[in-house]
Amino acid sequence: MTYEHPEAIVCPGGPLLIRGNHAVEDPDGVPHGTTRPVSAVCRCLKSGSLPWCDGTHKVLPKEQRPS
Repeated sequence: MTYEHPEAIVCPGGPLLIRGNHAVEDPDGVPHGTTRPVSAVCRCLKSGSLPWCDGTHKVLPKEQRPS
């Protein structure tokens, strides 16, 4: 699998959006490849489906959300 240069967008208080063909490592170092047009990667580390964002950041107190 070849990974070109994906575009990354940081959403304040939320996930990292990645566009393009890419791989993301979970907290255990396991790579997860995807060819989705856009993937939301968790930055709060509270998601139930790491490394992907499941929206958990929305229910966290503001001071616990990623900046």
